[in-house]
Amino acid sequence: MEDGRRVGFTTTIPVEILFAAEKIPVDLNNIFITSPKRERLLAKAEAIGFPKNTCGWIKGIYGVTIEEGIEEVVAVTQGDCSNTHALMEVLQMEGVRIFPFAFPYDRSRDLLALQIDKMMKHFGVTPCQVQQAKETLDRVRAKVHEIDRLSWEEGVVSGFENHYFLVSTSDMKGDWRAFEEEIDRFLSSVKNRRPQSEGVRLGYLGVPPIFTDLYDCLEGLGARVVFNEIQRQFSMPFSTEDIVEQYLLYTYPYSIFARLQDIKTEVRRRQIEGLIHYVQAFCFRQIEDIILRREIKLPILTIEGDRPSAIDARTKLRLESFVEMLQHRKQSWIYE
Repeated sequence: MEDGRRVGFTTTIPVEILFAAEKIPVDLNNIFITSPKRERLLAKAEAIGFPKNTCGWIKGIYGVTIEEGIEEVVAVTQGDCSNTHALMEVLQMEGVRIFPFAFPYDRSRDLLALQIDKMMKHFGVTPCQVQQAKETLDRVRAKVHEIDRLSWEEGVVSGFENHYFLVSTSDMKGDWRAFEEEIDRFLSSVKNRRPQSEGVRLGYLGVPPIFTDLYDCLEGLGARVVFNEIQRQFSMPFSTEDIVEQYLLYTYPYSIFARLQDIKTEVRRRQIEGLIHYVQAFCFRQIEDIILRREIKLPILTIEGDRPSAIDARTKLRLESFVEMLQHRKQSWIYE
């Protein structure tokens, strides 16, 4: 049955292994945030005792795993959320099989290779099968990288469209063939688009937003997101022959300093004028805002989200003020 082939995961993992094993990978975050039953999924978690002040993503992952009948989950125990440990235990209590996967904090190639080898053995695949899957997925990723380029370099792809295709590469929507066809249709549809009006060029830092209308809100204010940091990392933007090297270069699960180098490079390349740093309520990554502000010499607005919803009035006012400030800065540069 198809249900038995579905394997959920809590954040991006070496998805090539799941495809090589003929499993259907399911990024539980993506299923949660796109579900019309998001509030019900959160309520399901809170009803069994998840605290109100637990991250909304953790509660959503629990809710969607139970709701969707996911029988096995690859849980990232190092390199993501520390709450994942307790989430694993609760899911095990519910009869879900758990396979733990850890990205080494020190970015050790040997330790990461051991984790990847352990995962290959668990799912019964060979390095050759995984390499073949990697080559296939890299072809799909290259097309998504083109969508990203069309966003920042030619201005014919919106910030949300950029976000959507990048974030979908984490699991290829469970079917890389159908996803590649969707990408091809999209690339064909944008060929005759005119570039969008040149607004304030923004970068988006942090995990994908739990807000449902952030990109529309920013475009309505006269700004365009031309860099989605973590979403781009999900797409494996660095060309490699080796799967271990690929997941060593992937910056998200390692220290903030691994991310900083990539952020600074892309800020220069994409001519970014200001940064939105999204932080999730009750997440340790909020503390990393200190380092971002010290290391990046650009205006940064930090916004916080908790549950899936439209942007609240206070956050919208802060976004509006931030974009206006950047517009004034831009005009002053033009007339100097």
